[in-house]
Amino acid sequence: MIHLVKGKFYITTAIPYVNAAPHIGHALEFVQTDVIARWHKLIGDEVFLTTGADENAQKNVQAAEEAGITTRQLCDSNAAVFRGLADKIGLSYDSFLRSSISKDHWPGVNKLWELCKKSGDIYKKKYRGLYCVGCEQFYTESELVNGLCPEHKRKPEIVEEENYFFRLSKYQKQIEKLIESGKLKIVPETRKHEVLSFVKQGLEDFSVSRSAKRLKGWGVPVPSDDSQIMYVWFDALNVYQTSIGFGIDEKKYKKWWPANLHVIGKGIVRFHAVYWPAILLSAGLKLPESILVHGYITLNGQKISKSLGNTIDPLELFDKYSVDAIRYFLVKEIPIGDDGDFSEKALINRINGELVADLGNLVYRVLSLSEKFKGKIEGKPELDKRLDLKKIQDRMENYQLNEALEGAWEFIRATNKYVNENEPWKLQGKELSNVLYNLLEACRVISILVSPFIPETSEKINEQLGVKEGELKDCKFEKFIGKIKKGQYLFKKIEDKI
Repeated sequence: MIHLVKGKFYITTAIPYVNAAPHIGHALEFVQTDVIARWHKLIGDEVFLTTGADENAQKNVQAAEEAGITTRQLCDSNAAVFRGLADKIGLSYDSFLRSSISKDHWPGVNKLWELCKKSGDIYKKKYRGLYCVGCEQFYTESELVNGLCPEHKRKPEIVEEENYFFRLSKYQKQIEKLIESGKLKIVPETRKHEVLSFVKQGLEDFSVSRSAKRLKGWGVPVPSDDSQIMYVWFDALNVYQTSIGFGIDEKKYKKWWPANLHVIGKGIVRFHAVYWPAILLSAGLKLPESILVHGYITLNGQKISKSLGNTIDPLELFDKYSVDAIRYFLVKEIPIGDDGDFSEKALINRINGELVADLGNLVYRVLSLSEKFKGKIEGKPELDKRLDLKKIQDRMENYQLNEALEGAWEFIRATNKYVNENEPWKLQGKELSNVLYNLLEACRVISILVSPFIPETSEKINEQLGVKEGELKDCKFEKFIGKIKKGQYLFKKIEDKI
């Protein structure tokens, strides 16, 4: 990962709509983003993580009407649930910004609008098109699949009104060059090629406002024209800037912008990789460094979506299993860039086979043996040679989170093998002391390696070892200075009744 400002790393999740409660797909993105953020803290970077709630969408207005409540009531309620999910799952965010909170967000939105207008890139015209409220996006006939939105499988509505437009076509060549050169990095490569293919077909100007009447006055008013509300994507994308002070706190903004990484789902890549860079170019602002595009969680091969009604409540899963069990499963089972199917049976297999059998049993028996030993624990490093730290680092650098986690697990398995090879229960004196020293230091290093992925478990291991939280530079065998206090098993075996 290349840093624009050495020692600082600014990362964002997408800003989700709050028209309905969050599902397991939101948990996936929160976990992937958090793993990367925690990794950067682990290597010594100062990190800022932005998340929030996209509240100025037409779909929120419609959802509130269907529920018989005001849009404000809907947003207040659902934003609290999203924040609760972020807190529960351990998303280490520094800003949770709601786009409907005018004092925090709107000054920066107005500033961005005025900058684009000053560049001559905002103009007004009448328009008629096919609009999917689910996507908050216009589609051409050729983009539909059997007349339906490709994302939500619904027939778009015909919208005809006078709106403000943004001159996206003006920035086609610049966007192409930025993506092709890697100055705007899109990961994985498949998504980069998809975006380039879209851009090379020819970019058309797009509408950046909606009728205030159609939106019931909900949203950010266009400066000097209260009859229009800013298009939700023009408004919401700017959360990435307003959360760090754009339009309010220039010093903070300059410290953190541009973003090092936007983490988003593949369904919104066009907005982030085409519209957003063009808007920033128009405004004369710096562009984000990288866009990491993840796939979807599927259920029996079908995308999980609020719109499709086949959601899985992550909060229920946390209560039934554990937060770290879900975090582990999501990282291990679903490589970034790919779709991955969710099943409780697969989750249980991961818990029992890897979290319980590999990690939990290792820590428990090492601490049990160490507690019984009455001598001084010291020895020479042996087990450290089985750790391939560079491989883990390289995998994280390439956002191969599942492979990096597997690299940590390779060391866990190697440590279990060391136990079986040396049979410490048969040893005593200096021989036992040496083996226990290696095992305790290995457990301390394992705690560091797994901390971005399963942070609560890492804390428990540290508590039982009696050591402080470490950084990546501490992944080397030194004198063991912990004070052992064996606790409960880290994970409980699940009886498979699925």
